[in-house]
Amino acid sequence: MDPENSNMNTAAQMLMNHAKTLRLHTGNLVSRSRLKKKCPASPSEELQDCIQATLSDWFSTTKLPSKDLPDTLDCSIPQATDAITPEEREELKVSVKLFLCESVQSSIRDAVEMACQTLAVSQLDSVIIAPPGPLEGDSQSLAHLQPAWEELEGLVRSQQIAAIGTSDLDKDLLEQLYNWAQVKPSSNQVNLASCCVMPPDLTAFAKEFDIQLLTHNDPKELMSAATFKEAMQEGTQDLNIADWRLEWVLRYSIIVKSRGIIKAKGYLVSARKANP
Repeated sequence: MDPENSNMNTAAQMLMNHAKTLRLHTGNLVSRSRLKKKCPASPSEELQDCIQATLSDWFSTTKLPSKDLPDTLDCSIPQATDAITPEEREELKVSVKLFLCESVQSSIRDAVEMACQTLAVSQLDSVIIAPPGPLEGDSQSLAHLQPAWEELEGLVRSQQIAAIGTSDLDKDLLEQLYNWAQVKPSSNQVNLASCCVMPPDLTAFAKEFDIQLLTHNDPKELMSAATFKEAMQEGTQDLNIADWRLEWVLRYSIIVKSRGIIKAKGYLVSARKANP
């Protein structure tokens, strides 16, 4: 092995062993040539490829810092930034879907702040939340949604988010959320795999209360713990990563308003080392 590569691998290994939190940014998938050649069959496969490729690039280029080893590792590709300049901000819409893998409310604030920082914006135009699924045998309820929604409402009040939306709510649950919420949902995503036609009662309710119905093809679980570990292992050349857990995944799209085209899209990912 090339001695320089070996040193870089050792550096990455030391950083990984020391860190407690991992923050990963895939960069713009519209322009990343390595990932453009692939045509993933599903959002899960796309995310797995992105984590693996980003970690692999970071692993082969990282060096030890001159000061102390950081507790939070920032795994991103310097040339893959999607920062938005103040001049172009008015022309662009920044839309986000946040997949929570654990019920930790601070994750929402962390994810929104990381997105604003990464994209160099003070506010996200819309955030759709996909909370972790209910426990086996339970169905989704308003009580299950409320803590995450209250956190989002706080971010709307502090003007870090302009509009908030939900994912996969039926008419009854959407109505319960709408009646309870102080900041009303502006949109609700419906998975077309579960229904080819929008349910009429949901359509009627959304129309009456000006809630936009959108479609998506994301699976119930965007990434399993096993798939995340597999992506990390492949990206870090089989480093021992058994104790890393996925916290949240944020997928963003930057759309040129006047032309309706996607200028950039990517993922931000956060993982935490389980307490020994």
